[in-house]
Amino acid sequence: MIDLRLLREDPDRVRASQRARGEDVALVDSLLSADERRRSSGVRFDELRSEQKTLGKLIPKASGDEKAELLKKAGELAAAVKTADAEQHEADEETKRLLLQLGNLVHPDVPVGGEEDFVVLETHGTIRDFGAEGFEPKDHLELGEALGAIDVERGAKVSGSRFYYLTGVGALLELALVNAAIAQATEAGFTPMLTPALVRPRAMEGTGFLGQAAENVYHLEKDDYYLVGTSEVPLAAYHMDEILDADQLPLRYAGFSPCFRREAGTYGKDTRGIFRVHQFDKVEMFSYVDPADAENEHKRLLDWEKQWLTGLELPFQVIDVASGDLGASASRKFDCEAWIPTQGKYRELTSASNCDGFQARRLSVRMRDGKKVQPLATLNGTLCAVPRTIVAILENHQLADGSVRVPEVLRPYLGGREVLEPISK
Repeated sequence: MIDLRLLREDPDRVRASQRARGEDVALVDSLLSADERRRSSGVRFDELRSEQKTLGKLIPKASGDEKAELLKKAGELAAAVKTADAEQHEADEETKRLLLQLGNLVHPDVPVGGEEDFVVLETHGTIRDFGAEGFEPKDHLELGEALGAIDVERGAKVSGSRFYYLTGVGALLELALVNAAIAQATEAGFTPMLTPALVRPRAMEGTGFLGQAAENVYHLEKDDYYLVGTSEVPLAAYHMDEILDADQLPLRYAGFSPCFRREAGTYGKDTRGIFRVHQFDKVEMFSYVDPADAENEHKRLLDWEKQWLTGLELPFQVIDVASGDLGASASRKFDCEAWIPTQGKYRELTSASNCDGFQARRLSVRMRDGKKVQPLATLNGTLCAVPRTIVAILENHQLADGSVRVPEVLRPYLGGREVLEPISK
């Protein structure tokens, strides 16, 4: 959540942010009104309580009619205090409810617009000319089936659409990717983490996934648990309700977890293969930093993602995501999009988001610098979303005979294999 003081001091900035996101601008005025009621009812409650305490000291010393009058007044005050307390509580709850609906403040450099209004910042690698090489590229599913690596037919039989099996070298390729990603993250100073896949509501709400993103979250109603769509959630909540010393920062974690997404609103999109699925594994980077270092850390996360994709020898571009496509928690987000030959376009593989103090305030994660205690900043960055990375590797590194060249960075994790070859029939 944003700082309420900032809302009071510069509401126009918050209105502009809501407008850039395509969200409800009127929410700002409703929140200002609720906050004013909360503060004024709090002042009224404190005044009445002070008067009640003063009266309480006078009653034992009084007698006769004076005491009777004081007791009558005490009864009236007790009722007034109870009413003021209820009004304060109601206004406080309304303020919190509205505050949780408000997205993070959009960074001033973010391009304004919707999903297609991003700005390309960098382009890396060379797109292969398959025509010049004398063959038509196959898509990842055709390649994966020939390699005995992907089985979507049985995935659908067992679990439904958008589920799949990775088999044989497909399973080995996932394990190679995960181990290589964790190795890179560990070398960069991240602590490897295996995180819970089920979290309580506060963890999910605290990271900003129960607002506009709630439709894509799986909820186990009987137990009131949520299945995480990313290990960002348990990593953000790891230090929930804690105060960290400033000299401990930055704290960096690399979480590996299964991820679950309903993919609501994507009917008909990416239905072939494993590009858009309901369950997948991912290695996620997460940082807790001093707010003054948040923008630099954001660039560092992006650099680690670029290092990863360059090591996989994939052509990719870096985009500055537009304001309407940020998600509630991010103030700015950079995506790395890999070239997918059979689609003829770049598709998202990684994201790096700066959430500033938004998640930290909601989860009560603070830092102590001397005597000062304040919310710190949190950032997250995908290092390897496994299925999409497999898609990009198979399609970009395929050879004319249907085999797939293994990037050098992965070979030590695949028993030295230089090529993945189709299964002989």
